[in-house]
Amino acid sequence: MPEGGWPVIVFVRGSAFHEQNVTDCSNYFVRIAEQGYVVAALKYRHSDIAPFPAQMQDCKTAVRFMRKNAERFHCNKDRIALWGDSSGGHTVLMAGFTGNRAPDTDAYAEESAEVNAIVDWHGPTDFAKMNFYPSSQNHSDPQCPEGVVIDGGDVLEHPDLSAPASPMTYLSADMPTPSTLIMHGGRDQLVPFNQSCRLYATLKALGKDVTFYELDNACHACYGFRSARALRLVFDWLSDRL
Repeated sequence: MPEGGWPVIVFVRGSAFHEQNVTDCSNYFVRIAEQGYVVAALKYRHSDIAPFPAQMQDCKTAVRFMRKNAERFHCNKDRIALWGDSSGGHTVLMAGFTGNRAPDTDAYAEESAEVNAIVDWHGPTDFAKMNFYPSSQNHSDPQCPEGVVIDGGDVLEHPDLSAPASPMTYLSADMPTPSTLIMHGGRDQLVPFNQSCRLYATLKALGKDVTFYELDNACHACYGFRSARALRLVFDWLSDRL
């Protein structure tokens, strides 16, 4: 065990904000653990029982829980990263960008929710812009994943709901932002590739530490994201930041 304990990855599985099948990512967890990380697999309150911001609040609670129980899990409370795919990518961006700021929760409030780094795999970043780019789904309909997570509202007709639920809303030059790795498939048929492009361009313009990889032939969460190459890109990036 390294001095101070093992670094921690809080992993958030994508599920279109519905109930997650956490064990579906067991192969990821094993491969991450093999690299010397403690993996905390989060199962959040899904959108069918709790709208935004429940998901990001649960993610912050997971970070604080790991800090509170660092000795029990032999982990280093000062070396924590978030990693999520699709709606999980959205959740880790929201939790990582806001840290101890609102929307927050009182659970384990004596601990910090701040993290060192964020790994975002093809997560939605700006709900209101999703429908302006090619996708296999209508992203403004009240029954779409984004509509359901904002409690059944039309995304375009309710900017008062969609903006607070969009990670891009929480970026500014004077607010600290964890180092961020963005990865998106060039053939993503669901979450428009532009969502990651806009996030990268904004973070770069604000002077943040951000890295962006396009997996040329990857679709949404497949054809590349479970490859040794994709994981190696993440592990090499994390090794310099965690």
